[in-house]
Amino acid sequence: MKVEVNSSAFADATEWASRIISARPTVPLLAGIKIRAQEGLLQLSTFNYEQSARYQIDAGVDEEGVIVVQGRLLADIARALPTDKTCLVTEGPRLAIRSGTSVFNLQLMNETDYPELPAIPQPIGSIDGKVFADAVGQAVVAVARDENRPVLTGVRVVFDGDKIVFSATDRFRLTRVTAGWTPAQPDIRTSAIISGTVLKDIAGSIDTAQNVVIGYDETEANLLSFDNAGRVKTSQLIDGEFPNVDRLFADEYPIHAVIEKQSLVDALHRVSLVAEREAPIRMEFTGDEVRLSAGAADESQASEVVAADLDGEPITVAFNPMYLLSGLGAISGKYVRMKMTTAIKAVEFNGQQDKDDEPSLAYRYLLVPMRFIG
Repeated sequence: MKVEVNSSAFADATEWASRIISARPTVPLLAGIKIRAQEGLLQLSTFNYEQSARYQIDAGVDEEGVIVVQGRLLADIARALPTDKTCLVTEGPRLAIRSGTSVFNLQLMNETDYPELPAIPQPIGSIDGKVFADAVGQAVVAVARDENRPVLTGVRVVFDGDKIVFSATDRFRLTRVTAGWTPAQPDIRTSAIISGTVLKDIAGSIDTAQNVVIGYDETEANLLSFDNAGRVKTSQLIDGEFPNVDRLFADEYPIHAVIEKQSLVDALHRVSLVAEREAPIRMEFTGDEVRLSAGAADESQASEVVAADLDGEPITVAFNPMYLLSGLGAISGKYVRMKMTTAIKAVEFNGQQDKDDEPSLAYRYLLVPMRFIG
């Protein structure tokens, strides 16, 4: 192999491809990054049996070839290259990397034993990169960390006509995000469950100025692919039945409260300073205000009043402050609308731009209140 590449593009490619390499892979060869040079392109690939990553960049290819070298070390070297151009040349059992006066020599790994990457499924549609990243960021708020129930560590993705619906729940909270996309078939109706951690990583590493092309094969329903600006990732899906969460949304909410979001977030941060770990923050709604309070009679206490527009009977609810703040942080819009039935039933949170607007249902956050004394 003999190749010349742009150093910055090479650094981006190695950094992105090496993200899925485990610090201690079960198979030593999976610590490597596979490099294929052919027809004016350099493709860098990694694999860990659950995910695969491919990144393709333009290159001046004088001699084609395929090699495998230590991936994380290559990424570290690529970030440190001193000039705009880098030359990659195989010399016997080593890869020589030359940039300016810097020269690195890496031992080649056994390319013939490197596992074959999974085939990329056929595209089923595309979604705007920023829309995708924002939707995933909102959905993963409610992903569970309990590995004993793998399905709850995932995000259920429903492809339904011209909409994609992302859902996640850890049993205490639920996120539901609806986003528009362009399907390959207008009558598509299918779903998959993908790891929330993987989906968050994918969304965090895309070029949001470019579309994300999603691939899925229902006949081999164990893989999703995401293609964005020359970068392709595949991920194994989670097998299992996602909980029936639709029934958790109330048909009607007799109590609504609209609050300026930033004022509420700031007050919550202050009041929660005295709250013991996972102790509830109480929200007492009356007329045109909500009183936030934390701490028991024999503990440190704090309270603060925030303006609120209440429609319905006065009510007091209490929440885990971390869960409440994470949900509010994912809401877009200047105002948040809380929709309630009773003090012990799940509360729905929506965003809206103006105080008198209808709430947006593009993002729905459902949070189960905590029981409290007093």
